Amino acid sequence: MQAASDIPSRLDRLPWSRWHWRVVVALGVAWVLDGLEVTLVGSIGGVLERPDTLHLDAAQVGWTGSLYIAGAVLGALLFGRLTDRLGRKRLFMITLAVYMAATLATAFSTDFLFLALCRFVTGLGIGGEYAAINSAIDELIPARVRGRVNLIINASFWIGAALGAGLSLVILDERVLGPAVGWRVCFLLGAVLAVAIILVRRHVPESPRWLLMHGHHERAYRVVAAIEAEVAAERGPLPPPAARDDARRAGSGMLGYREMATVLLHHYRARSLMVTLMMVAQAFVYNAIFFTYSLVLTRFFQVPDNRVALYIFPFALGNVLGPILLGHLFDSVGRRRMIAATYLLSGVGLAATAWAFNAGLLSALTLALCWSATFFVASAAASSAYLTASEVFPLQMRAMAISIFYAVGTGTGGFIAPVLFGWLIASGDRHAVAAGYALGAALAMLAGVCALRFAVDAEGKGLEEVAELESR
Repeated sequence: MQAASDIPSRLDRLPWSRWHWRVVVALGVAWVLDGLEVTLVGSIGGVLERPDTLHLDAAQVGWTGSLYIAGAVLGALLFGRLTDRLGRKRLFMITLAVYMAATLATAFSTDFLFLALCRFVTGLGIGGEYAAINSAIDELIPARVRGRVNLIINASFWIGAALGAGLSLVILDERVLGPAVGWRVCFLLGAVLAVAIILVRRHVPESPRWLLMHGHHERAYRVVAAIEAEVAAERGPLPPPAARDDARRAGSGMLGYREMATVLLHHYRARSLMVTLMMVAQAFVYNAIFFTYSLVLTRFFQVPDNRVALYIFPFALGNVLGPILLGHLFDSVGRRRMIAATYLLSGVGLAATAWAFNAGLLSALTLALCWSATFFVASAAASSAYLTASEVFPLQMRAMAISIFYAVGTGTGGFIAPVLFGWLIASGDRHAVAAGYALGAALAMLAGVCALRFAVDAEGKGLEEVAELESR
């Protein structure tokens, strides 16, 4: 029916409203949870080496980070397919429940194997969140602001990072709970936060685009009509939708595995190469540096393990401000220029920091400030990788495309990096760690060059139109 066929145009023409803010908060909080998890492990890595906690060594701390990433990779692939098949809403509720249960169990870990299993299952939930949430957000947010909103939502990871740092700083203090008990309470509080999020997410509707693709036209129409009524009540009469045949462009149903392979490896092979490099680079850089940050501070700068969190705040601040201040440029200056610029500048910052670290010119504070400046740009670059993966492939395979590239990038860069850097740090060789940083810089620059050549000019275009653009 015609009312259903113009659903994408009707969603894209909506003025920003309280309804959009509710969606952003309810779904975007997935990155807060991921930031909380990563920071807790990063902050308590040194604590877990203590005899009165789990008595891990540096390599085992690195393995907990890698196993979390391995779980996220498998979770993305498993839940990504289910998100395309069963719907965005059903899966973003299920994946949050998996995360909550696993985080709760982490608090009761008794040894390395128990902790490793819990971190793996926690990763399953977070990986599923990335697929379900990224697809849902892009399908609900108007095209004209999709870039900046997506980047800012991804930056909320660092709100979780700051929250995790603050929790660990207070709770690990000997005057509060101390390291022996405090690290367990940190994970308990993460599970409590997840419960609150579940209550908020109940009110987010299923994606009308997904309903349309799967033949639920009447339900899609009812969802969009309800959204329009709420927005109109706040913002007044709505402008007419653009005259686009979005339903034909969007297609229907799901693609089989062979069809997806044809899309990724033949029709959109240049886009696939670009997104792969972007994902690998950002995953390696972030997981290499952040999962082992506490070990660098304690080993090379003699920072007490219960004070590590102090040095995460400037790091987190740069990561939050980057997408907030640069995000609008991805919608105005354009995707291609901004993606290339942020990746190339990130590589320069990483290389400069590696040189200064190798030369012994940095203190714990100046290292934190160098990372803050570098990741002001790198955070926007990393967020643009998720934005690109979620908007340049057909809607029939949107969640699965996100999952595949998240899995390839994170499985390569994210799994290897914590183990590699755990080993480099354990060696006590400053030059080896600096070489690892230099490798991250090279990957970031390579991704920037590739983006300059192959990035899609998706700014201001509907998802259906972007997915139809010719492969470059």
